[in-house]
Amino acid sequence: MIREWNEESLDHRNALLYAMGVTEADAKRSVIGIVNSWNEMNPGHYAFKEVIQKIKDEIYNAGGYAVELPISGICDGMCSNTPGDRYTLPARDMVSSEVETVAELNGLEGMVMLGTCDKVVPGMIMGALRVNIPTVMMTGGFMAPGNIDGKMITLTHTKQAYASYIAGDISEEEYKQVVRNACPTPGACPFMGTANTMCATAEILGLSPHGNASVRCQSKEWNEMAKIVGKRIVELVKEEVKPRDIIKKENFENAVKYMMATGGSTNSILHIPAMARQADIEIIPEIFDDISRKIPVISTIYPNHPAYTMADFSMAGGLGAVMSELDKAGLVETSAKGMFGTLADKIALSDNKNTDVIHPVSSPIHEQGGLAVLSGNIATDSCIVKFSAVDKAVWKFRGPAKVYNSQDDAWNAILKDEIKAGDVVVIRYEGPKGSPGMPHMETFMAAVLGKGMGTKIALVSDGRFSGATGGLAIGHVSPEAYEGGNIAIIQDGDIIDIDIENRLLTVALTDKEIEDRKKNWKPVEKPSPGWLGLYKKNCTSAHRGATVYWNK
Repeated sequence: MIREWNEESLDHRNALLYAMGVTEADAKRSVIGIVNSWNEMNPGHYAFKEVIQKIKDEIYNAGGYAVELPISGICDGMCSNTPGDRYTLPARDMVSSEVETVAELNGLEGMVMLGTCDKVVPGMIMGALRVNIPTVMMTGGFMAPGNIDGKMITLTHTKQAYASYIAGDISEEEYKQVVRNACPTPGACPFMGTANTMCATAEILGLSPHGNASVRCQSKEWNEMAKIVGKRIVELVKEEVKPRDIIKKENFENAVKYMMATGGSTNSILHIPAMARQADIEIIPEIFDDISRKIPVISTIYPNHPAYTMADFSMAGGLGAVMSELDKAGLVETSAKGMFGTLADKIALSDNKNTDVIHPVSSPIHEQGGLAVLSGNIATDSCIVKFSAVDKAVWKFRGPAKVYNSQDDAWNAILKDEIKAGDVVVIRYEGPKGSPGMPHMETFMAAVLGKGMGTKIALVSDGRFSGATGGLAIGHVSPEAYEGGNIAIIQDGDIIDIDIENRLLTVALTDKEIEDRKKNWKPVEKPSPGWLGLYKKNCTSAHRGATVYWNK
């Protein structure tokens, strides 16, 4: 057994298992936890209830004993543009704490983790790397894209449609039709947002089975994966193979390379460093930027492409095809191991079936990776932009600042047409400590796109974005306003320069002008009840994962 038990403690546990009908013979089996984030407020996790028994049966038939252990599994979309959004990023660290707690408290020999969405997948992986017992993961597959009159729509189109409705460009019924048709099935939202980027990270790290990150939710293939993970976890427990035995720096670098090649979510720069840190591996923004300069964008789906979704990506060969194309150019480390084999094994099972959706490296969509790490006198540590979702015509942008201390203020301003073409909107005090919780700035940018202003204004913020955000949106400005970063002293009318190719974000102020303004600066304090206050007190900056678990 992986766990060491004294006789009294084991008998004490077994007495309680007997109370629930567990036989004496079954109590001698390795107890494997199915750590399940299923709930009825998350479509990305909703289908897990359909595969629980399949996983349990496979574990039992292979010689283990499965127990289902529920943990929280939030859907960011449920609280979008509400005060609840401040809880979404802290929920990642809470999930990691829950995984650690149920594993250690119950003395699990192994885990099958079930999760799909933005904060749940990285949180689960953080917890698994700390606990370090045999672990596999199954993610929930992607949602079918919505459709209205032959036009693809997704959840994020509801926000764009709302802005158009408020502007009088579409009717209320047209807007409501978008709402009714945006999300037709369970699964992860079918764009290259944070959920699909994190599911891909789980697969590339080696925790989930081949094809899991590119499979349709509730499909036959997805259901078969439940059997695969159930059988495999028992083998890993018997062999005592632990995550930190196999997940090394090259696994994380391969995940970053995939994210760059597909224009993945900007939230990766928060989650991947935080996950790696749990295994004493350093993945920091400087590594993201170095990889970005070497890895081209070879596949784009919405929001980086106007029509393609995860459905098209899956049919083209999905994650495996992307890694295969990168391997042909010698850009990934194929010897990297996983719980289901090496990356080379995965590539051998993969084929690119549509070079319009997944390009060869020799014919890239962009010469450099989809995310860029910028710096300058606004972000003296770093900030990030998903430039694969930005029209190349505005990779250089100059304009006067229009400053707001919350997303709500900026969103109301754009709806009232108070923001004009050429403005650089600054939304601050929305960082990890300032908000606190670092909520999405997605609602503001969706309104910008809904008004057709995606190439006419820019956003600079210490908040973060949905992975589906498009337009010239620069986030994660670090140091954030609350900690006295220079974004805190920008005033209306200050001239801001954005230069994506040269990785620069600057305000036309001298060092002395900045220093003089800081003499009278005081941070804006926002309500920080309960868990938010604890997170605010203990979290690191966005430059270092925005986590309470950076310094162990």
